[in-house]
Amino acid sequence: MSGSNDVRFRVTPGGQLGGRLRVPGDKSISHRSIMLGSLAEGRTDVSGFLEGEDSLATLSAFRAMGVQIDGPHDGRVHIEGVGLHGLQQPDGHLYLGNSGTSMRLMSGLLAGQAFSTTLTGDASLSGRPMKRVTAPLTSMGAHIDATAEGTAPLLIHGGATLDGIQYHMPVASAQVKSSLLLAGLYASGQTCVTEPAPTRDHTERMLSGMGYPLERDGARVCIEGGHRLRGISIDVPADISSAAFFLVGASIAPGSDLLLEHVGMNPTRTGVIDILQRMGADITVSNQRDVGGEPVADLRIQSAQLRGIDIPPELVPLAIDEFPAIFVAAACAQGRTLLTGAEELRVKESDRIQVMADGLQALGVNAQATADGMIIEGGDIGTGRVDSHGDHRIAMSFAMAALRAQGAIEISDCANVNTSFPGFVEQASRAGLQVEVL
Repeated sequence: MSGSNDVRFRVTPGGQLGGRLRVPGDKSISHRSIMLGSLAEGRTDVSGFLEGEDSLATLSAFRAMGVQIDGPHDGRVHIEGVGLHGLQQPDGHLYLGNSGTSMRLMSGLLAGQAFSTTLTGDASLSGRPMKRVTAPLTSMGAHIDATAEGTAPLLIHGGATLDGIQYHMPVASAQVKSSLLLAGLYASGQTCVTEPAPTRDHTERMLSGMGYPLERDGARVCIEGGHRLRGISIDVPADISSAAFFLVGASIAPGSDLLLEHVGMNPTRTGVIDILQRMGADITVSNQRDVGGEPVADLRIQSAQLRGIDIPPELVPLAIDEFPAIFVAAACAQGRTLLTGAEELRVKESDRIQVMADGLQALGVNAQATADGMIIEGGDIGTGRVDSHGDHRIAMSFAMAALRAQGAIEISDCANVNTSFPGFVEQASRAGLQVEVL
């Protein structure tokens, strides 16, 4: 599905979701396993690695900087770490495709290297804001050139001397936090980041797991340069962001009864479950356990009548990537759903507020975009065509909407589904979704 952007999905209405699924590995953890495994001393063994285009872009970038990486083979990757100062200058630019995580985190990691690097991406990534990381990195002493708009390509000049900073993030962003912590590995003194709301903490968990000292105090996390990372074994849980489509699909399709196995349950990521349960979703959490410092569990979803809610602001950062799917749940719910405080959705792979509102309206749903969210009146979902604007999460969300549609839904520009969920069509079909690739 990654050959060209004319890939379309056609999803026939009806059906229900059932059986057992294990969705692909967590993208956030897969990225970080490559980055920190490369900087560690010794070997890092990864299982459950997401073999999607975004994660593979990170893997290719570190190979280009001299790291020996074997795999992936059936989700297994072996990394021979080179230590914090063992990376080598690549022969050319590092192309990161559609991956904002790769570009933002690597900006911090590369700011402290002795060599210069240029980071590039596809048209979508090249339009996404990078000042949120380049500005605080510059205050640490980094030298980074971007376009006049503050976007990629980013030229990160080598040889900079970095100093720790105390940074209060204006907007909750795990990518910004992680970028500064990775730069802090190379900075003199202490780098402290304070976030306005909790965001995913996979970077902190993995750093601690690799033996790097961190200080955490509420919303503040601090790191000091000069310590070492050691190679470890990492078992990547199933990605809750990918599970979200099936959480919604099984909730809205009458007669559904689906088990999702080994899903990552990091408390900074479970907002989608909390929101859906507040809407009346029947989600049972079982077999809870800890795997390599990350909590995982199995999730059973049975269909239920959902109701519209005002989404609590404190849950927004904990579900920021899952809102396209949540919007579909809201469209099938009884009553009104209101989302505020989610302006971050406008600077994702697409403007997810506007693109979802346009798509829902094209299907006859009363959905009104606002500056920082959406108002959706639940009701019937019609039939028609939707443009995903090359956004993988938009495409998969509208595929699930067809479970309750009055006619077929055709979704355009779906090639980028492979960035986060290779094999989506096959897994969804096996669960009961009537989807074909055109």
